Amino acid sequence: MENPNRIPRRVAVLGAGIVGLATAWRLHRDGHEVTVIDRAQPGSGASAANGAQLSYAYVQPLADPSIWAQLPTLLLAKDSPLSLRIKLDPAQWAWGLQFLAACRASVSRETTAQLLALAAESRIAFDALRADLLAAGLSDGQFSATGKLVMYSTAESFAAARQQLALQQALGTEQHALSPADCLAVEPALADSLSQYAGGIHTPGECAADAGQVCRSLHQWLAGRGVRFVLDTAIDGLVVRQGQVAAVQTAKGFIDTDAVVLALGTGSVALARTLGVRLPIYPLKGYSITLPGQSTGAPTVNVTDAKRKLVFARLGDRLRVAGMAELVGENRDIPPGRIDRLIQQTREVFPQAHIGTEVQPWAGLRPATPTARPIVGTLPQAPANLLFNVGHGALGFTLAAGSATRLSALLHGRGASDVSPVAAAPAACSA
Repeated sequence: MENPNRIPRRVAVLGAGIVGLATAWRLHRDGHEVTVIDRAQPGSGASAANGAQLSYAYVQPLADPSIWAQLPTLLLAKDSPLSLRIKLDPAQWAWGLQFLAACRASVSRETTAQLLALAAESRIAFDALRADLLAAGLSDGQFSATGKLVMYSTAESFAAARQQLALQQALGTEQHALSPADCLAVEPALADSLSQYAGGIHTPGECAADAGQVCRSLHQWLAGRGVRFVLDTAIDGLVVRQGQVAAVQTAKGFIDTDAVVLALGTGSVALARTLGVRLPIYPLKGYSITLPGQSTGAPTVNVTDAKRKLVFARLGDRLRVAGMAELVGENRDIPPGRIDRLIQQTREVFPQAHIGTEVQPWAGLRPATPTARPIVGTLPQAPANLLFNVGHGALGFTLAAGSATRLSALLHGRGASDVSPVAAAPAACSA
């Protein structure tokens, strides 16, 4: 790929979620002939109704030493935001052990540094993507830049958050530790629940947008500029000749290509396995509700409740509430109890918000690596012209534009991704 004469002309992007579509946008802008292939419609998977927050500065991974003290409560409490349903699934056990092995301070610091660097690139790239959509008269997903408050319920959790803040400030982010009274000044809608919190971390530069709407707009923008879409079509396999992917086999026939980008979210695991590649990715199931008709009482700043592991994002006159993480495999069911819990917790934090009868429930599968570092680029055991853009977990929307830019640069020989696959970690998990 370092030889300009060998830069792939035709690139097949497998996946029409926000990561795949951002990749198609970047590759089209860089002069490639792009085909996007997906078994469903654009933005109908994990991008459809996710948490909507663009967390460019707040990227602390779930795999952190603090997990050890929380683990009994998280796994055993009936109202735990983290749920593990033990299955006879070797992939679940392997992922879980790798996750626990990553719960070390050194791994968390390195992951934070890598994700912050990628997020900074993504902010710039997403601004360019939004500019393209707006210039074409398309929606940018009701984008807003009102900042973010992460609220902590105990003095201990707030102290730990200030330690993470110091690390992220040293890496160049603008964040501030606020007293409850200062948090109220930033977001007055917290007035009725302020007594629940010991303090908050304010990141004024954070943003929000509806990822599903951005996907639909990107589909229109790309299709209008000649990008080919093969949708509602199963991907049956990849045809490899002489160590290179030569074609994508679909239910509608073979699609010849010079390179392939695998961006199928959790679906990437099975397809990669057909080539003998094992991706350290497992679904983290999350839920959301979208509440229309918001005027007063709902936050205008993005709010995260750290204890409940719940996020609130304002999208015009709608409020998106999302949270929970379940390790239950490829399960997209929406138990009514989960939705009832989201409604109850919304009332606990923002009792004046309008709930109404038009609650729009959703569940999606976040493709997570144990460390939270995505896999962007090539892998040594895979064909050289097969590139991976997977494993973004809960930060898929945040990191999509930046990882797409890095991947395109790699195709053009301008540099490789330094966001590496999950590294082998020792079994001991001390801080």
